Amino acid sequence: MKDSPARTIAPLINSRYQQLARRIQQLPPNGSRPLTVAGRVAGWITAKATSHLEGVPGIHVEDEAVHITASPRHRMSLNTVLAQLAVALKDTGCLRGWRDELLDVIGEGRRLAVIERAAVRPLGLLTKAVHLNAWSPDGKLWIARRALSKSTDPGMWDTLVGGLAGAGESMDVSLLRESNEEAGLTPADIEARSPLRIILRMHRRLPEGYQVEDVLVSDCVLAESVAPRNLDGEVSDIQLVALDELWSMVEAGEFTREAELVILEGLQKRLLDGSAASV
Repeated sequence: MKDSPARTIAPLINSRYQQLARRIQQLPPNGSRPLTVAGRVAGWITAKATSHLEGVPGIHVEDEAVHITASPRHRMSLNTVLAQLAVALKDTGCLRGWRDELLDVIGEGRRLAVIERAAVRPLGLLTKAVHLNAWSPDGKLWIARRALSKSTDPGMWDTLVGGLAGAGESMDVSLLRESNEEAGLTPADIEARSPLRIILRMHRRLPEGYQVEDVLVSDCVLAESVAPRNLDGEVSDIQLVALDELWSMVEAGEFTREAELVILEGLQKRLLDGSAASV
């Protein structure tokens, strides 16, 4: 790989990207039902989660679907119903941890409410993940290893910056926040970044539910004087790797699926415009 010209690398990257993109488009878990929130289609709730929500105010379970609405009779707003739902799932062991973070509930393209982050996968709700491919001036890529304390993919390699958009945040604000928390980058450090673009919408079965996620990415070249450093404790190591080492790590399966997808798409883009031809 080290001495391969760009014209040889490109087909390998494209083939692997296409294979990965197909593998992360999966049907909902068996027994899942469509979920509506405030009358709008919003997710896929697992059978396990459904079984623990009978009788919860604002939750209407039918054979064809599960519906979540405000409950005026109990003086509960939609957000209150969703908060109570999340606690019910937590108390019955349906959640993977508890984050004390709120994410938007999106249905048919509209923000409808907010909910505890840990509850989104059992409900199959749409999330939006922002990533940053941060390159050095000589064409190397900054990557980060996830801390062993992470509940998902501990110890695996990731993009330098990657995280979910919080409730009420624009995608660009989310990227700036994550860039600072995960890599210590300031807005000035990534001022010349490309606009965020959606790569695809991922549909993946997980042990706790269903991941429905828009994957967005921006690219930038960090100045030589910029040394990324983690601030939030969720990263154990940050490295700068050359193309041959990066490809070896990809082939060895050392990256999370989302990170590999983002990195491969970024490599495709750079090879197409010639940025990596001499690396």
